[in-house]
Amino acid sequence: MKTTFYLLNVLLASIVCIVFSSNVLLASPQVLRFLKPEKKDLKPAIVLTAFGTSTKAQKTFDFMDKEIRGAFPGYEIRWAFTSQIIRNKMNAIYKKKGINKRLHSLPEVLASLKAAGHRKAVVQSLHVFPGAEYMHMLNQARMDGMNISIGEPLVSQWEEVHELLKRISKDFLKKEEGCNVFAGHGSPNTYSAPSTAVYLAFDRLLSVHYPNCFLGSVEGVPDRKDALDRAKKYRGDKVRIIPFMLVAGDHIMNDIMGEEPDEEGDISWALELKKAGKKVSCPEITVKGERLYKGLGFYHITNEIIVKHIKQALADL
Repeated sequence: MKTTFYLLNVLLASIVCIVFSSNVLLASPQVLRFLKPEKKDLKPAIVLTAFGTSTKAQKTFDFMDKEIRGAFPGYEIRWAFTSQIIRNKMNAIYKKKGINKRLHSLPEVLASLKAAGHRKAVVQSLHVFPGAEYMHMLNQARMDGMNISIGEPLVSQWEEVHELLKRISKDFLKKEEGCNVFAGHGSPNTYSAPSTAVYLAFDRLLSVHYPNCFLGSVEGVPDRKDALDRAKKYRGDKVRIIPFMLVAGDHIMNDIMGEEPDEEGDISWALELKKAGKKVSCPEITVKGERLYKGLGFYHITNEIIVKHIKQALADL
């Protein structure tokens, strides 16, 4: 009997609570708004996505960041780095030095943006050519519940290629002075990326419009031998290396312009040219008192093209 009486009291109390709660919710829209998840009207985020570097050429990213942010006030702009080796190396260095900084992968950045309420994002490629790393970026540029638009790599429109060459040509040697060797990265395989065809087309463009400029790549075609053989045969004793990479990092500093043979005894492009009697130079830039080789990221035209590609990608969302 006592048990039955207790259960009836509990049931009656539950009914009273339900009725009371219903009346409160109906009479108080503020409570309803409080209980509903807040919807944030956020602008699309912009994720600048690069391979990364562990060298002092990181200052290139700082330069680019300033120029790109200036073109998109009020937008959330993040950086993502696709190289796990670079991320692990730099994060270990930051931790050891007690620096409150960390490099993140593209999936990590997209997940963080989603958690912050973003539902739209532009993943902007910071690759020069649509090579293997660009394809890797495309595979990672996905996140459930987010609308993601891809910004094209730097060399994606031939009209922009001509403008890029026109603007950076101030750093080229003139025909009567000598020749220029473009040092690109290249793609090591013949499949999965369209960059090999783009490299060959770009080499053809150079031969027609800039006949004293030769294209070579570290890991593809045209290769090192293609470029250096043509440079050795060119009249005059001067050769200027033009870093055709966004960041003139390890490849440029060691493989291309290294002053000593590496551990395996291989010599750099510059040393090979010097042995052939050439005088070798490379465009440089001073950043906060430090001399750096001038990668494409230090040219205003490069960032202007990237800004244009971001705007195109934003329009596609």
